[in-house]
Amino acid sequence: MGDENQNQQAQSAQTAKKDGKLLMKFSYALIGIVAALMIFNQYMLFNISGGVSGSGTGYAGVAVSGSYENVLPSGVPEIYGAELQVSYDDVSVNDAARANAAIAKLSVYDTGITLSGDKLQRYIAVTTQISCEYCCGADAITFSNGAAACACEHSGAMRGLAKYLLDKHANEFTNDQILEELGKWKALFFPGIMQSKANVLKQKGIEFNYINLASNKYRGIEKT
Repeated sequence: MGDENQNQQAQSAQTAKKDGKLLMKFSYALIGIVAALMIFNQYMLFNISGGVSGSGTGYAGVAVSGSYENVLPSGVPEIYGAELQVSYDDVSVNDAARANAAIAKLSVYDTGITLSGDKLQRYIAVTTQISCEYCCGADAITFSNGAAACACEHSGAMRGLAKYLLDKHANEFTNDQILEELGKWKALFFPGIMQSKANVLKQKGIEFNYINLASNKYRGIEKT
C-alpha cells in the first residue's frame, strides 16, 4: 500500500513537472507573440508617420497640411524649415516663448532683405493678397508699392518669409505656393478664428486650402 502511494506521488510529481514545462513554453510563446505584435505596430506607425517615429511633433522633416477639422499644419516646412530651423509646431498657445522665437526668426527677414525687379513685383503680388485682419485690421500686410502696411509681429513674420522665399528660392516656389505658406503661419497665429472660418468654408462647399482659408479671397466669411 505504501509503495502504491509512493508511485502515485511520483506520477503526480512528474505530471506536475510536465505541466509546468508546458506552461513555461506557452508563456514564452505568448511573450514572443506579444513582442512580434509590438514590433509590427511600431513598423506600421513608422510608415504612417512618414518614416520617422513622432513626426507629428514636427521634427521629422515631413510637413502635414491641415483640414477642415484641424486647420493647423504640422511638421517642418519643406526646403526653408531646416534652413531657418523653424517648425509649424513651434507656434502653440502652450509655449509662448517658443512661438515668439519662431516669429522672430521669420520677422528678421522683413527688414533684412530688400527685393527689387521681378522679385519685388512678385512680393507685392503675394503680400497684397493676405492681411492680418484679426490683429491690425489693415487691408493687406503691404501697400501696393511693397511697403509694410501693418506693424504687428504676425505681419512682419509673413512678410519676412515671403522675402526669404523670393530671395533664396524664387525658382522653387510659385506665387501661390508662397501665399499658401503665409496662410499656414497665419492659421497658427490665429487658430481659433481660422478654425471657425474653415467650418464656414466647409458648410458653403468651398475647397479647403490655405489660400481660401487665410488670404483675402474669402475675408470676413466667418462673420456670416
